[in-house]
Amino acid sequence: MKVVTRFAPSPTGFLHIGGARTALYNWLYAKHHEKFGDGGKFLLRIEDTDRKRSTDEAVDAIFDGMSWLGLDWDGEAVSQYSRVERHKEAVQQLIDSGNAYPCYCSPEELTEMRELAKSEGRSMRYDGRWRNRDPSEAPQGVDPVMRLKAPLDGETVIADLVQGDVRVDNSQMDDMVLLRADGTPTYMLAVVVDDHDMEVTHVIRGDDHLTNAFRQVQLYRALGWDVPEFAHISLIHGPDGAKMSKRHGALGVDAYRDQGFLPEALRNYLLRLGWSHGDDEIISTDQAIEWFDLSNVGKSAAQFDFAKLTNINGHYIRTCDNDVLVELVLPELAKMFDGKLADEVSGRLKMGMSQLKERAKTLLELIESAKFFAECRPLNLTEKASNTLNSEALDHLSELCKQLDESSEWTADQLKQQVHTFAESSGLKLGKVAQPLRAALTGTTTSPGDIFHLMEIFGRDETLGRLNDALSRA
Repeated sequence: MKVVTRFAPSPTGFLHIGGARTALYNWLYAKHHEKFGDGGKFLLRIEDTDRKRSTDEAVDAIFDGMSWLGLDWDGEAVSQYSRVERHKEAVQQLIDSGNAYPCYCSPEELTEMRELAKSEGRSMRYDGRWRNRDPSEAPQGVDPVMRLKAPLDGETVIADLVQGDVRVDNSQMDDMVLLRADGTPTYMLAVVVDDHDMEVTHVIRGDDHLTNAFRQVQLYRALGWDVPEFAHISLIHGPDGAKMSKRHGALGVDAYRDQGFLPEALRNYLLRLGWSHGDDEIISTDQAIEWFDLSNVGKSAAQFDFAKLTNINGHYIRTCDNDVLVELVLPELAKMFDGKLADEVSGRLKMGMSQLKERAKTLLELIESAKFFAECRPLNLTEKASNTLNSEALDHLSELCKQLDESSEWTADQLKQQVHTFAESSGLKLGKVAQPLRAALTGTTTSPGDIFHLMEIFGRDETLGRLNDALSRA
């Protein structure tokens, strides 16, 4: 069987982290069956029937977030709002088959039902008073809602691929509204019609939709359509076990990008947030596609761990191709310095990236540590760097500069030997020379990388130029 999954967000805000994980699971399940099964397709539907809350900016944010995460979808994204007429057709089909009916209840009648249910300590359920009434009894000038004629006896059972068999007595459900009085479709109706028409075979979504699934199964059956497989995945909770909120990191995908996370790292983390493959933590996209199966999705709520995400991101930065990192870092450095970058900055970054990325856990940290490669002379010194370059240190640097200027070879090994020899001949410990060197060359005392390798990267002219800049401050 060809598998068709879908991700169906509402465009009322950003693509949040829980939605991103749902999209990832749907994408992986479709990709797995595309590669290892009878075929797979991943679709995107924008559930924009709530016109007051839906915005074009939110739609763009969803597209942008999905694209950044690398979750490509098949075909054009579907707008639910554009299918309103099709939704109405489905309701007419139900009316014609005797599975739906008009309800003329007034707001006052519904309020009475609600108050009665409250006084009896039960949830509100429509009492079916228009279920079998003759339409001739309809009051004049009242636009009805259309309700599903739901089964009154028995139970509705779902063989959920994550939760197992779940069931509810049909007596616990009422005749739900399909079309509002103004003719607009409800969420329950639109979802079922759209999933059927898009030939969705597997509905993978958060378990907060589990109660909706019972009603939707009844609607599928009333329409005479095949019911898709359901897989309701647990929600994401914060480290304290509470429902995910902004204080836990329930931000939009764009916020994680702005904080310096790589898309492959976020994908890896979200994959493991509720799904497992043995003890594997670092899982490539190809491995994820090969291994992903709903049987390994846990029932328990997953707990978001920002520190773990950051550590995984550090791994992906360390293993990322240096040229790719340079392409990510360079535009941000240009913004930082208003487009005024030092000469040869791209080449320097490529040569120094292997050392720069070893300590960085986010792109922001990487950008910060790479500033000294991009800054034009003379450098702005940190307070600690300025204090390091005291009169004694500058005297030593002045003598060292003369010797470096006469160097016949400019390699890290040769420079290291030369600085060691200078320190010994001056009766100094190496740190007494190396620390001022670092301060003068980078503007800081904590730059990553071997100082002699940095001197080789800068080259003779830039190294001596920066040292002389420091000496001229005296």
